[in-house]
Amino acid sequence: MSFTYEEVGATRRAGHCPPGFHPLHVRTRIGEGEAVFERAAEAVRTWEMHRALGVGVQAEAERAAEGVGVTVTLAGVIKAPCRIVWTVDEPRRAGWAYGTLEGHPECGEEAFVVDRTGDGTVWLTVSAFSKPAKWYARAGGPATRGLQHAYARRCGKVLRDLCAA
Repeated sequence: MSFTYEEVGATRRAGHCPPGFHPLHVRTRIGEGEAVFERAAEAVRTWEMHRALGVGVQAEAERAAEGVGVTVTLAGVIKAPCRIVWTVDEPRRAGWAYGTLEGHPECGEEAFVVDRTGDGTVWLTVSAFSKPAKWYARAGGPATRGLQHAYARRCGKVLRDLCAA
């Protein structure tokens, strides 16, 4: 299956949003220290954060890796097929991005990256660019974008809770 947009991998460039797409950038403080970073990175790499959000995740692999197909199911009804387009696994930065495939309600890319800054603070950054692909996403208009922002904020809260447990 082919991607439904042209600039595959563009979320790797901080702040970049292709023309005609809506940007999203949500950064949430998760905690502090190496142990929190490792726990958060593992939860993102293994889909644990997504599953803890209450969304269905069917992935071709147990861990995020470039080329892995992932289908996220929302409310048990809406299926959103994607494929991992890039990953990062560095001492202070870990995560991945997936791009939309045919059948996804949106068109674009979304990245989930955990990083540990110089002072030891651990952050989750959810960044994306998207535009509606299905009629119901178009019909939702600004409400659809509001739901995307709420989802990104919830990712941070859920990850923070997972790391605190």
